[in-house]
Amino acid sequence: MKKGFFVKTAATAVAMAFLWSGAAMAGDQIRLTGSGASFPAPIYTTWFKQFSRANKGIQVNYQSKGSGAGIRDFINHTVDFAASDAAMNDKEIAQVKEGVQLLPMTAGEIVLAYNLNGVKELKIPRSVYPGIFLGKIKKWNNPALVAANPGVSLPDKEITVVTRADSSGTSFVFTKHLSTISPEFSSTVGFGKTPHWPAGVKLVKAPKNDGVTATIKQTPGAIGYIEYGFARMTKLPMASLENKAGKFVAPGLAGGQAALASAKIPENMRVWLPDPEGADSYAIATYTWMLFYKKYDDPKKAEVLRKMVAYCLDEGQKISDKAGYIPLPPNVVEAVRKASANIQ
Repeated sequence: MKKGFFVKTAATAVAMAFLWSGAAMAGDQIRLTGSGASFPAPIYTTWFKQFSRANKGIQVNYQSKGSGAGIRDFINHTVDFAASDAAMNDKEIAQVKEGVQLLPMTAGEIVLAYNLNGVKELKIPRSVYPGIFLGKIKKWNNPALVAANPGVSLPDKEITVVTRADSSGTSFVFTKHLSTISPEFSSTVGFGKTPHWPAGVKLVKAPKNDGVTATIKQTPGAIGYIEYGFARMTKLPMASLENKAGKFVAPGLAGGQAALASAKIPENMRVWLPDPEGADSYAIATYTWMLFYKKYDDPKKAEVLRKMVAYCLDEGQKISDKAGYIPLPPNVVEAVRKASANIQ
């Protein structure tokens, strides 16, 4: 045979080896898709980017769509995992034949952000803010608000209430709190991901936490409920709320940690803080969950998801406060770590 034949054959073999190697590398790529809650989206997005950078060949794509949409995607098996501020209920879990593992991965506060020119600090009694969302308290210079804020000039201006337009875990947590502290709210509106607000409310709706945040910022006289980090990031003023102990507590790490301290994590990982105990507790705090299947067709994918959870527990919690969230208490971290072994 001619020398050129050997050269070409060798070159072909090298090229084929390279292609096979590339195919193997492509096969080692793991792509995870998730969707759901907008409440924790800023910190989840950061965690997933950092996790992907620390683990070559792994990509995590998370779409902030709202808790209701995330649960629907999870039930319909269009994602590998989902996220919700409202833990899946028994009826929803029963629709997933592979089983469901709920894991509280971070926690945060729901704040009442407002837009009042010149008013940098505002106290709202627990007898007042349910009335605002019931449409019973319509003006900013309502006597009860004025009495709680001596020295603050509250305008004779109509209150515009900004709520979520989508199916929302933030709405679920907020209305659960209002239903707990106000019998009237409980009997007329109740709680859920898509509450039906009373006709008497001057209402503007917007999608996701970032939509509500932007609407408050653009609407003089507005008040709305959003996650603390969104308000802090956009420099929206936030009201101090009267807690169960009768103390006005501003949103922030100290009040959030005090609220979490009053809650115990059960085996099913569903825990609520509708009206936290303790004089130092901020009034509206919540865990938020990632949702995983207990059984995946691909064991490698299940392994990577467990690895992702571990990264969020070990490295992710370190940036929680900076990102506007509450770091998980050590006992919760260990409970979540143990429960993540059910992802197979």
